[in-house]
Amino acid sequence: MAKKQLDEDLLTGGSLNTEKDKQAKKAEKLAKKKSKAKEKNEKKRAAIKEEIDALKESKEKETDENKIKQIDAKIKKLSDKYSAVGSTPAGKLPKRTANIIRTVVCIVVVVALLVTYVATGAVRKGFIASLSIPAQYFTGLTVSNGENTAKIKVSTYNFYFATTYNSLMSQQSQYEEYGIELEDIGLDVDFNKKLSQQTYTDSETNETMGWDEHMHDLVVDSIEQTYTYYLAAVEDNGGEDPEITEDQQAEIDEALDSYRETANENGYTLSGYLVRAMGKGVTESVFRTETTRQYIAQNYQSTLSSGTDVTTYTEDDINAYKDEHLDDLKTVDIKIFECASEDDAKAFADNLKADGSNFADLCVEYATSDFDKKVYAEDGFSTELGMTKSSLQSRGYAIATADDHEHEDGEEHSDDEELTYSGLDWLFSSDRQAGDIYQYSTSVVYVLAPASLSDRNTVNVRHILIAPETDEEGADASTATDAQWTAAYDEAREILNGWDGTEDGFATLASENSTDTGSAENGGLYENVVTGQMVNSFSTWCFDDARKTGDTAIVRSEYGYHIMYFAGENDQKVWEYNAEQALISEDSASAVEALEDEYTIEENWFGSRYFEKDIDISS
Repeated sequence: MAKKQLDEDLLTGGSLNTEKDKQAKKAEKLAKKKSKAKEKNEKKRAAIKEEIDALKESKEKETDENKIKQIDAKIKKLSDKYSAVGSTPAGKLPKRTANIIRTVVCIVVVVALLVTYVATGAVRKGFIASLSIPAQYFTGLTVSNGENTAKIKVSTYNFYFATTYNSLMSQQSQYEEYGIELEDIGLDVDFNKKLSQQTYTDSETNETMGWDEHMHDLVVDSIEQTYTYYLAAVEDNGGEDPEITEDQQAEIDEALDSYRETANENGYTLSGYLVRAMGKGVTESVFRTETTRQYIAQNYQSTLSSGTDVTTYTEDDINAYKDEHLDDLKTVDIKIFECASEDDAKAFADNLKADGSNFADLCVEYATSDFDKKVYAEDGFSTELGMTKSSLQSRGYAIATADDHEHEDGEEHSDDEELTYSGLDWLFSSDRQAGDIYQYSTSVVYVLAPASLSDRNTVNVRHILIAPETDEEGADASTATDAQWTAAYDEAREILNGWDGTEDGFATLASENSTDTGSAENGGLYENVVTGQMVNSFSTWCFDDARKTGDTAIVRSEYGYHIMYFAGENDQKVWEYNAEQALISEDSASAVEALEDEYTIEENWFGSRYFEKDIDISS
């Protein structure tokens, strides 16, 4: 497609990445199980919240600073526990920004939602089951950089509105399951009421507007983001739409097949079904075109952000970065434990032997949960190898937190505020020696190797994660019983015993058995692993000085048992890899920023009169 044809070709198809139809079919089956699990989790959260409220009340009456810090530490631990109830097996909440729609490409799951709307007779108020000539032909928005231009029809706006609306509803439900206050993340909207009758306050500007206005802003932002990358991708591809992957195309086809089946069951054509569920003008062709373009944009943005199209950096580039960021690249080897209170940390440090030989024993003694007492009995759980300042901060250790400081205007801190880190200053000081012991707030540290530019190389490793089965749907491994952990270990041992001794054989076993969805499809492979990247016990095994290619073992982590296979050591040093990734990140961020600054979006006054913005769901 030539660039000049883009304006006229925007009416030829549809949008949106969807889950496969099987997810919709599983929904009813899982509903009862999830409802039961949710009820149990709500009771747990209520009990934890009661403890937190009691601690907050006692904190208000407390005047001793040390005791206040102890209370804060307890509140933090209980808050983490509160968040973990009902979370994924990894025990972590999904990573999402406060502005949950402002992503480069808005890809959301709508199969089940659309089925629900039509099958139950529930439709969006304001959506008329008509193909709507104005929606199909009137331009509502224009995205352009001066040379490449896309005129966004009203039908495309309505499609993005529907997907944004659905995405917010879905994410609101997920946040509620995790017990997160919707007001804290700007999602305190009632989808059973008109958007114009509700107000939204921007957390950054403190500006108040109607939720219909806020939703409109999110939709426009999503369109601008998507079409910025779509137009750039077309330009880089000689004016033609780049191909999407076979899986992506299959995803679109399967979604439309699912919609077609449901539409027929309810007496609609596919386009009539989509119009009724998503808005005027959102026909099958619009749906397909917009979905394809979102995938094209997503693929291009992913390539640009990951830096896979960036020129390889030279040795001089890497060394120049090292000279400028040496402190950021240095690493330490330590044993570390986070106590429940500062008093416990002081007692831990006082009882720690000079050679650190009783570190694991003290971890067990001062652990606050039965699960932690069990896992910390294994030495690898308290060992952190090759940790940079940033990797320690990402772990959330008290020693890596900023010193107490004041904030202005009630904000946490400004971008230009200089923070100090006394704990990290001590740990990374040139005065440190192996065997040094330090207690900072609730952290206790035993130095195994002081800060240096490590000579460790990155490694490739395969693993098969066998997570223990738990009584509650979606519960993390910490809730598993001893019998369930034993069963997981027995399963891991049986799988390893059945291995044929080859790396390919191990990869096959990983694909068939691993519960780690992030690596199972790739044969359990993680390449260019660096220190501080994986959980403690996993990393400790990988970077053992005695490790050699072909080594296997069963290693326990808080997620389950990992059947390990050491695929080999690479030629690149960990610090070199970290420096290269930092350069890629910097250059990619600059490229992304430059591209986004290059394109702008403008609203067409006449066409925008036909946008469907003030709607709610009515059954």
